[in-house]
Parts: sequence; C-alpha cells; structure tokens
Amino acid sequence: MPKNSVMSSSGAQRGDSQARPPRAVWLLGPALVAGVAYLDPGNVASNMSAGAAFGYLLVWVVVLGNVIAWLVQYLSAKLGIVTGQSLPEILGERLRNRWGRRAYWVQAELVAMATDIAEVIGGAVALNLLFGLPLLWGGAIVGAVSIVILIVHVRRGPRVFELIVVGLIAAICIGFTAGLFVSPPDAAGVVSGLVPRFEGAGSVLLAASILGATIMPHAIYVHSSLSRDRFAPAATLSDSAQAAYRADAPRIRRLLHATRWDVTIAMAIAGTVNLALLLLAAANLAGVDGTDTLEGAYAALRDGIGPTIATLFAVGLLASGLASTAVGAYAGSEIMHGLFHVRVPLMARRLVTLVPALAILGIGFDPTLALVLSQVVLSFGIPFALVPLIALTARRDVLGAFRNTRATTILGVAAAMFLIALNVLLLWLVFQTG
Repeated sequence: MPKNSVMSSSGAQRGDSQARPPRAVWLLGPALVAGVAYLDPGNVASNMSAGAAFGYLLVWVVVLGNVIAWLVQYLSAKLGIVTGQSLPEILGERLRNRWGRRAYWVQAELVAMATDIAEVIGGAVALNLLFGLPLLWGGAIVGAVSIVILIVHVRRGPRVFELIVVGLIAAICIGFTAGLFVSPPDAAGVVSGLVPRFEGAGSVLLAASILGATIMPHAIYVHSSLSRDRFAPAATLSDSAQAAYRADAPRIRRLLHATRWDVTIAMAIAGTVNLALLLLAAANLAGVDGTDTLEGAYAALRDGIGPTIATLFAVGLLASGLASTAVGAYAGSEIMHGLFHVRVPLMARRLVTLVPALAILGIGFDPTLALVLSQVVLSFGIPFALVPLIALTARRDVLGAFRNTRATTILGVAAAMFLIALNVLLLWLVFQTG
C-alpha cells in the first residue's frame, strides 16, 4: 500500500510543487497546524489551574516549555522535509522486533487517547457553557465536527485544511487574550514568576501538566507528517523524482529556512496564548472559590470581568477543542500507518480515541480534573517521541548534510533529560505525600 494513499490529493500537490518554487509565504502553515496541539483545552485547564492555585509562580514553566517546543517542532519538521517520511514511518522501518513495535504503538495509542480526552472534553464543556448542552452530547458533536474537518483534509488537500485550522486559531487567540486587555496582570508578579522554583508537590504536578500540554508527543509525530505531505515528493512518484528532490540541497535549505520562520510564528502565538491564560487566572482567579474547574473559571470571569469576556473565553475553548481534536485524530492515524503500514478507516480510527473521552463524560467524572490528568499522561509519553527524534536527526545516514549540529544535539538531549527528570520528581513527590 502506498505510504500516503489517504493523502492522494496532497500527493498530487507535492508533485506539482516540484515544477516551480513557491513564494516564501506559501511555505508557511504546517507548524501552525501542529501548533494547535499547544492550544488545546488541556493547555487551558493546566494554565488556568496553575494561575489560580499558584499565581505567577509557574510563569517560567510556560516560557521554558515554549522554548523547548520550538527546537522539538523544528527537528520534527526537518525530519519530514529531508527524508520525505514521518517519524512513525522511520521508526516502523527501524523497529525490527515485532513485539517492540507493538509495545511502542500501545504507548503511542494511549497518548493519542489522552490527547483526545482533553480535546473532546474541552469542546464539550465549551458547548455546555455557551448553549447548555449536556456534556455527553457536546462531546459527540465535537467528535463529529472533527471527522468533517478530516474529510476536508483528505478531499481538498493540506492547504485548505491549514486555512481552516488557522481560522480556528484566530478565534482561540481572541477568546483567550481578550481578558488581559480588560484586567491586565501585575508586572512585578510576572517578572517574579520567571525565577525557576516550586512550592510543593502540587506545583510540580501542574508543571508536569503544563509541559505535557506544551510539548505534546502527537505534535512531534504529526509535524513530520505535515511537512512530508506539503513539501516532499509523494511516495507514488518515481524513485528518480524522489532522489532528485533529496539531491536538490538549495531547495531543501530554502524549505528549512521557511520552516524556521513557520515554527517561530507558531510558537510565538502558542506561547503568548498559554502565558495569557496563566496570567489571566493569576490576576483574576487567585483566591476565588470554585476556580479549579473550567466552569468555575468561566463563572468567575463573568462575575469579575464581565459576560463578554467570559463568552469570548468559552468561544476560544470551543475553537480549541474543534481544531485540536481534528489534528489529534490525524496524528493517531499517522502513528498507526507509520508503524504498521495499515490504514484504518477514518470512522473506526476516530472512534478508537473518541470512546474513552465520551465514557468519561458519560460517568460524570470531573472534566477539569480529567483534562489536567490527561496532560500528565502526555508528559510521560514525551520521551518515547523526543528521544528517537533527537537520535534520528543527529544521524548522517538519515539526514546526511542536514543532520543536527553538535550544539543542537546537546540542547535536545538536555531538554529530554530535563523532561524525564521532572516526571521522576513528580512521581517521588506524589508517593511522598501519600
């Protein structure tokens, strides 16, 4: 089966793109789509919870996470552009042991489920706040809309899909930052929050949650796939056409230069919005009862700043859920295909990760707690995506002349070690506190 059979329209587009070099602005887009992972409802819950519980204490975590995310997303995009394969595809070829490949897929699938839990629950909560819909019905609607968006991706190609996602990102930005213009944060508090420190196991839990929401495993997988689909020759083209692309070093350098701008813009947007969420909560929700839930935060914003800001917040939350769940479902499909060369029907693939989220909504589990815990699960999946990414992009036999410099590899290893150490510290503190 061709590697990109589900992306036939995009494959044609990639083949056509070899004829003439596109303008630089039209090279932007894949990072913005992958960057939706940094604007999902899990980010909202984690950052709002951190700001409400600890004020400005964890500002440094948001900033650090965004810096690490820039490096990670660029490496993922570079892998897809230079090799013409996604990270799951390369791992599928290199994991020779059948059981090892299956074990890797299981952890990746759990990560995909945790991602979907955050996205579907967030969208369901938003529909409940805006229209009073029951959470279960809201979750089903979010799942259905994500299928429609994925169908657009398959039938109209990645560019149209990117434009839809960019439109939703605009709604997210407006909804989550509007409150800061009405009630700005304390400048001294923001500066003090840049000093790295924790205050007990609760702050470590939220720090791991923030990092899990900021540096998401499925974003690493999907960015390599999006860049492959947009820039590299389709797998159905001749070997000579693909070899000519890989030998065209000036073209690849131009694509990588544009990608650095693409990632910078996407991470600047994501970082600003995530920081705005934490600052909004720190300035307006600290010490207010009931703000440990999204519903409580919405009510506090409505009572403290006004119904307009609260409504914009809910609209941003809805846009966040719709955009991120579509991207998350695409990532899940790419993981399975890359590891096993199997294309599962879109509806079946969507149900695999949608059912657990709907089950949580159906039993009445606290949605905000589910969101925060899902981000912690994601943080434990980071090493399984990040370590292979750093290792592969440092290899000459994978990227050739475009492999990482020694400094880039050192920074990547340091980031991975930091994230793994934070998770170990989290476990130790949780067991120590009983």
